[in-house]
Amino acid sequence: MGNSIDKLTADIIIETAAGGIVLVKRKYPPYEGSWALPGGMMEIDETIEQTAVREAKEETGLDVELTGIVGVYSDPGRDTRGRYVTVAYAARQIGGLLAAADDAAAVMEATEPEKMALAFDHNKIVADYLKMKGKTAQ
Repeated sequence: MGNSIDKLTADIIIETAAGGIVLVKRKYPPYEGSWALPGGMMEIDETIEQTAVREAKEETGLDVELTGIVGVYSDPGRDTRGRYVTVAYAARQIGGLLAAADDAAAVMEATEPEKMALAFDHNKIVADYLKMKGKTAQ
């Protein structure tokens, strides 16, 4: 039947109280030094929802509650390392303190993330999120 896909990731849009979105600066390739949504690969013993919550905590220091799915992104060219499919979630902070950790070199609250050049297909994910929220990307 061909090759199977076993590379599943979660990306998280964490909207801040001020209406911004939390971004991380990637510490490692691909896109080392670029801004991106927090996220990462699903581990064998967890659900994709657990992946999203774990990655948010590991990369940003924030405890989050998922508030919805932004979308599923499966373009074969979305990741230079190979074929990765991601489930992008919207989330809100329920605890923790914003601080870069794990694979993140830095962390920020971006008030206009749609105007930044983000890693992977994260500009599309942000645009879809803004549409979902009734906000228009400039």
